[in-house]
Amino acid sequence: MERAYFTFDEMWEKVIACDRRYDGLFYTAVKTTKIYCRPSCRSRKPKKSNVEFYSTMAEAEAKGFRACKRCRPETEYTPDEELVRNVMAYLTARYKDSISLQDIAVHVGLSPSYLERVFKQETAETPHACLERIRIDKAAHLLTHTRLSNLDVCFEAGFQSPSNFYKIFRKRKAHSPSEFRKLSEAVPS
Repeated sequence: MERAYFTFDEMWEKVIACDRRYDGLFYTAVKTTKIYCRPSCRSRKPKKSNVEFYSTMAEAEAKGFRACKRCRPETEYTPDEELVRNVMAYLTARYKDSISLQDIAVHVGLSPSYLERVFKQETAETPHACLERIRIDKAAHLLTHTRLSNLDVCFEAGFQSPSNFYKIFRKRKAHSPSEFRKLSEAVPS
């Protein structure tokens, strides 16, 4: 059954493109496997003649199709989005620790290279860059809301060396930690 506002060919184009923006608007069902997917599913594409489209998961299930185990259309988030959320929660909870890509990969049960590729595809940054951003945001908050010394802020934000902290802080905030603190004091909150 087609959605009234999409033709079969329009929906097929979205499936071929793995276009995530159409997830939830319709579901692709493969007659030969009896599986239905999100339009963004990365599984091997079926023959066009074996495809049907449904407006809702309930319609697909009523016709005897089951949810794809790869794209999990019954969940709120795609598996890749769920992975990013899991990694972000891990990094946020452990930003003070010395964390390697291998540590994160073990936590989520993937290889480091696959984890990094998917994470970067979803967020446009690596897990390491994300951790760096979390630490710098924490440092910026501490600089503007506490009287801790720059060195204490460095270690409290999870940096292992002051020189690395100063270098990364300047790169991300365009000011040294001291300059950033002075600028934030000059701006009334």
